[in-house]
Amino acid sequence: MSKTIVIAGATNGMGKGMALDRLRRGDVVVAIGSNATRGARLSEEAERMGAGDRLHFLRADLSSIMENMRVIEHVTAGHPVVDALILTANRQSPKRQETAEGLEFTFSLYYLSRYLLGYGLREALEASPDPVILNVAGAGNTAGAVMWDDMQLERRYSMMRGQLQGGRANDLLGVAFTEKTGGNIKYVMYHPGFTDNGDFSQCPQPLRGFITLFAKLAARSIDQVVPPMSRLLDHPPHEPLTAIDRGRPVPLTLKTFDPGDARRLAEITEKLLASMQ
Repeated sequence: MSKTIVIAGATNGMGKGMALDRLRRGDVVVAIGSNATRGARLSEEAERMGAGDRLHFLRADLSSIMENMRVIEHVTAGHPVVDALILTANRQSPKRQETAEGLEFTFSLYYLSRYLLGYGLREALEASPDPVILNVAGAGNTAGAVMWDDMQLERRYSMMRGQLQGGRANDLLGVAFTEKTGGNIKYVMYHPGFTDNGDFSQCPQPLRGFITLFAKLAARSIDQVVPPMSRLLDHPPHEPLTAIDRGRPVPLTLKTFDPGDARRLAEITEKLLASMQ
């Protein structure tokens, strides 16, 4: 039986790999991405495999709160039942930049959009007999932290600091979401390891050159990381919340999954969103 899969960050890397994989399996895929050219290429690939009618590309800048709300409205209007939500949208920013709404870019794209999409599509997910959210971040990595006194990184920004804060915030998001929703939607925090997504253009030189070379030597390919991710959609875990790091289970007793911190971040996020209405 076919599923309806929503993928944030679906036009490149793991997101694109998952989109094509699920189309091959006969699923309906709602592919969200900010790049129209890449979206067109994905549509062309879907057409070539005879799945053009099952791919729905939606161009959106997920660093924007308003764009996330538009996506949620669009998806729920056309797809009252969503079987899986895959969250992969992320992009490195060497310099601190703000979104149109005045939020730090990495925080907004990497964490806040995943918060909004998860809760915004909750009703459609709960209409599925076996729903799952696959949040592709850095589960199992304990480096970095949520900067409670400077979450917008106004005082000390670096690309790595922003990425690590986003990863830790997503760990806490999984905990808070499961606690708030009761576990009917299985939530999987997934770390695929260093993966060659073929695009490191956001990184400055000479870092870009180093990462590109390192990717060729040591990174996992998209073809390697997609199958285990896809199996989680077909056979979601029994537990409400699961964390996996490169195929290995991650104990939820790690400090990065602290329930108190998860509630604290959820409360801060709710207040932030309320203040921007």
